[in-house]
Amino acid sequence: MKKRLWQVFTAMSGMSVMLSGGASLARAASADESFVKIAHASIEEMLAAHPETATALGDHRYDGQLTDYSAAARQAEEKSLRGHLAELAHIDVATLTGPNRVDAQILRVNLEAQLFQLTEERPFAWNPLSYNDSLADSVYALISREFAPPEQRLTHVIQRLDAMPRVIDQIQANLKNPPRVHTETAVKQVKGAISLVQSGFDDLVKQVPALQPKFAPAQQKAVAALTRYQTWLEKDVLPQANGEFRLGAEKFRKKLRYLLDSELSPEEILARAERDLATTTDALYATALPLYKKLNASADAATLADQPRVIRAVFDKLAENHADDTTVVARAKEITAAATDFVRKHEIVTVPDTPLKVIVLPEFRRGVAIAYCESPGALEPNGETFFLVSPTPQDWTAARKLSFYREYNEYMLHDLTVHEAMPGHYLQGAHSNKFKAPTLVRAVYSSGTFVEGWAVYTERVMADTGFGGPEVKMQQLKMRLRAIINAILDQKVHAGNMTEKEAIDLMMQKGFQEEGEAVGKWRRVCQSSTQLSSYFVGAIEHDDMRAAAEKKEGTAFNLKHYHDRVLAFGSPAVKYVRQELGY
Repeated sequence: MKKRLWQVFTAMSGMSVMLSGGASLARAASADESFVKIAHASIEEMLAAHPETATALGDHRYDGQLTDYSAAARQAEEKSLRGHLAELAHIDVATLTGPNRVDAQILRVNLEAQLFQLTEERPFAWNPLSYNDSLADSVYALISREFAPPEQRLTHVIQRLDAMPRVIDQIQANLKNPPRVHTETAVKQVKGAISLVQSGFDDLVKQVPALQPKFAPAQQKAVAALTRYQTWLEKDVLPQANGEFRLGAEKFRKKLRYLLDSELSPEEILARAERDLATTTDALYATALPLYKKLNASADAATLADQPRVIRAVFDKLAENHADDTTVVARAKEITAAATDFVRKHEIVTVPDTPLKVIVLPEFRRGVAIAYCESPGALEPNGETFFLVSPTPQDWTAARKLSFYREYNEYMLHDLTVHEAMPGHYLQGAHSNKFKAPTLVRAVYSSGTFVEGWAVYTERVMADTGFGGPEVKMQQLKMRLRAIINAILDQKVHAGNMTEKEAIDLMMQKGFQEEGEAVGKWRRVCQSSTQLSSYFVGAIEHDDMRAAAEKKEGTAFNLKHYHDRVLAFGSPAVKYVRQELGY
């Protein structure tokens, strides 16, 4: 990657000589050169300081290292961020050319976000979950993809296992009175990390037996450190864990602006979410009513007019048709193939030729949702995308398994396949990785709002086009309700005082969620601030951009052409795509 950035910088330096005949062009070239230099330096420093992020992005220079969580490292990072922001302040964005105009804005927002996290939010001091990247995830990333020979990957696994005791010592020094819900979750995740380190590398070690003498002691040392950490969390921290999990209104407003990079204020987001809650419920009722009449031909007018009753009855019936642990992966493969054929047949968007593998989710990551998409890092050459499908955890009771599969039934599995794979995350990620620019800003700092918004938006596109019929449309609208309610919960919990009972009542009564789903979401919203707003905000921004394009282009509007153009800019916040397209 360093070579690639230097080649770009050198090419742009040559450009300034070519353009020297015009003063304005020379100034633009000079500004572009300065920006590329700042972008290169800031990204290089960020990747070196956060090796796990580099690995996830596909830059494998730091695969044998883990983040330094010491106070000295934080001070150095703060100094670096302030320095790069000061340098950016001297560049007139209006004089930049090509993708640099947008990327300079993206870089500034992300540097400010990192500074906010480091100096104001300070999760390192109270959130044990903020260290997840350096525990199980750091080594799982080295075995989940065959991006390098087994010997190289196992060597880096050993180095990261060797570094875990140091990281755990730093975590224990940093954490001060975390919230109880965060601590409880951390205990469970550390148990999963121990299980992974104990048995998750067996296949890789068998491929490189010569490294067994080095692997075994590193494994033992990491397991001992993780066990010590688990005991500390359970015995010392958890009994006294009473820290505040709510972010607070002022910090929530700042963090929301950084994460969304949207022009919408919290007040506008909440008002629109509450309006959309009503209109989406009306659409759900309109879709449910014909299905209900088929099931209840003799229902009287009063019953048919009872919206919640009609909707819930149809959902209960749809929930009866579901997969189980033995069939869910195969069914997901079949639905993925069907969705791909549907997208091609209806010319919704260009289908990429990059590979997609439907595989089983590892045991230590199960129990949250039924499916995930893991795209290759933007810097990973020729990487595969994984559509991971989750059977239930082995220790779940039969009743809990049944509840899970009723929620994630046949029709919901269709909708989630759209969201996670086709034409959602997999397709969007494949298009995004084709974007090229003078810097890696857009590759490194993709917009979660654009990415999640696109996936939610495509659920609507596919359902409106007829994929899966009215039964899948029901689930799509239910998922839309979930996105809406997520945004309401996010704000009312972290910038307000919404209680657990109020939150669960909202999810179950207005969102038609199963109790288990609602309880799980309450825990998630307590542990995650602002991210839950990205689904709704991203979706409405995609909706608004589509509406603006249709209004501007009129009868000339072509859906496939529109989608291909939207996806051609990488994954920046939606407002930048609108700027580039003139919508």
